[in-house]
Amino acid sequence: MKKFDIPEQFKSSFTGQIKMWRRSQDPRKKDFSPSVIPVGDLRLVFPRHMGFCYGVENAIEIAFKAVNENPGKRVFLLGEMIHNPAVNEDLKSLGVTFIMDTAGNRLMDWNTLTSEDIVITPAFGTTLEIESQLSALGVDVKKYNTTCPFVEKVWKRSDEIGVEGYTIIIHGKYKHEETRATFSHANVKTKSVVVRDMKEARLLADYIEGKREVAEFNQDFAGKCTEGFDAAQDLKRIGVVNQTTMLATETEEIAQFLKQIVLNTHGEGSFAETRDTLCYATNDNQDAAMELLNTGADTAIVIGGHNSSNTYQLATILSQKINTFFVESASAIGEGVIEHLDLRTLQKTQSTFDAQTLRTLVVASGASCPDTLVDQVVGKILSLKNVDITLAEALKNWMQA
Repeated sequence: MKKFDIPEQFKSSFTGQIKMWRRSQDPRKKDFSPSVIPVGDLRLVFPRHMGFCYGVENAIEIAFKAVNENPGKRVFLLGEMIHNPAVNEDLKSLGVTFIMDTAGNRLMDWNTLTSEDIVITPAFGTTLEIESQLSALGVDVKKYNTTCPFVEKVWKRSDEIGVEGYTIIIHGKYKHEETRATFSHANVKTKSVVVRDMKEARLLADYIEGKREVAEFNQDFAGKCTEGFDAAQDLKRIGVVNQTTMLATETEEIAQFLKQIVLNTHGEGSFAETRDTLCYATNDNQDAAMELLNTGADTAIVIGGHNSSNTYQLATILSQKINTFFVESASAIGEGVIEHLDLRTLQKTQSTFDAQTLRTLVVASGASCPDTLVDQVVGKILSLKNVDITLAEALKNWMQA
């Protein structure tokens, strides 16, 4: 697999060594068992797969290349390059200006952009409408395009089945940058509709089976379907794709459910298979997280941006059996307290946290989280516990065991 040029500030002396060691022992990445490293009286448990994925490393390399190759020029990002505040702040510190927020609201007057300006497309991709608007201003939107190759794979498959007359069902968060981009691209060849979860999939199934009035469709899926969507005609042949950071098992569940509904209602040829669009990194990270549930861990800390969908999915998986805290950085952890995202309310909150009582701690991170942030969290925990062994010594002992 291609190796990317990642800035030094994102490289790790501890977490990186764990990953390198596991790769050396299991180059084909078939072993999903976690890494369990004793550090004093604490067992640190790390998932087999964690941190930057292929698409994120690709995006980071291109974005920092755009800055380095264009001294003296204005450099802009369409929005957050990835959902990690540390990475985005690093780009801002280099003079990169963000021209939209995560909701797609403009943060500046686009008429001030010129053909001399550099505009980076984020890893989520962007809509065809935005590309067209920027191109009309003379901006080159292709040169520094960091769109994840696996997102583009979803777009390509959507095009293929769209040409064949299938409507695209997108499993995703309809306000998420990636889903907005996929929705835009899908609409070129066919109609599309976004479903957030199984609840909305079941609602959609009622329309496929003719159990609900067609007139109610545009109200139930307001802002989530192509303009002019006709539920009586456009749900006779469908295919399901996803926002690549959603829970892969949920995407498969939704796809299989809708497949049975449409086949039973409209017969053979009414469903297009699209399982090959699921992102391997999302699958691997989530499968590795599932392996952590049987480690006997009493606490889990998941590190990543609070608006990161893939990180939220990991935290949700771990919370099934483990007391889980979703934090953005080591600064969230203090003496007796931890600031984290409440997975139910999606609001920041504080909880009591006693590092001294920890015995088995899972430490995981999302696909957009630098390994250095993981190192800092581990270092903070160990400083609060006052362990009598260094991380370097613990790592050496683990490798030699």
